Amino acid sequence: MKFAVCSSNFGSWSDPHVAVRTARAARAGGWDGYFVWDHLAFVWGPPSADPWVTLAAVASTTDGLTLGTAVTPLPRRRPQVVAEQLRTLERLNSGHVVLGAGLGGNEREFIEFGESFDPHGRAVLLDEGLQLVRRLWDGPVWVGGQSRAALRRASRWDGWIPNSLEPHRMTMTAEELAEKVSRIGRTEGFDVAFNGYSEPGESVREYADAGATWWLENVHDMRGDVDALIGRIEAGPPSV
Repeated sequence: MKFAVCSSNFGSWSDPHVAVRTARAARAGGWDGYFVWDHLAFVWGPPSADPWVTLAAVASTTDGLTLGTAVTPLPRRRPQVVAEQLRTLERLNSGHVVLGAGLGGNEREFIEFGESFDPHGRAVLLDEGLQLVRRLWDGPVWVGGQSRAALRRASRWDGWIPNSLEPHRMTMTAEELAEKVSRIGRTEGFDVAFNGYSEPGESVREYADAGATWWLENVHDMRGDVDALIGRIEAGPPSV
């Protein structure tokens, strides 16, 4: 199992300087990657930051980390622009870039700008967008979500990111993860990036045994203040 920090892109975490500080703590603490949420939070409250600009700042100030989004709502983005952003980030980071992509679950982030939130329409845009991104960029794609359709979609790509969190707790047991991994039916060359919360030294072996290949340690304002959470990251990943 590999370990990454996955930070919010809104509230306190909308400041790219905070992201850079967190990524440096991750690198020093022995983490393998740094991922960023992708929300237009300003439409419903707190300030938010563009994840690609944020990841570019991280790539320019750290090295050795896998970088990516968890997850980008591809239906509200132009996939050809996303592919160009991915290629640019790859060059900045000397490789090691992942696109986490999904339908997008926040209705206001669509309808505030006149875009449809129809589930079928978003699914069509996601599938078409992923195909276009793949034509233009050959890096890893991990699909988010845990519906039957999301699991089927993930099985066609390079990995899966389950929805496994609420603000203060994890919502998926290792047994539930194992059941969904078995339904995907992919293991060789396939990543499962589990969103979680842990304390320093806590064992997450049950999730590794269930099929998780990455642990994404989520940090956001609802979990704690920036200094405390950076302290958590400095303490290093959980154990396996």
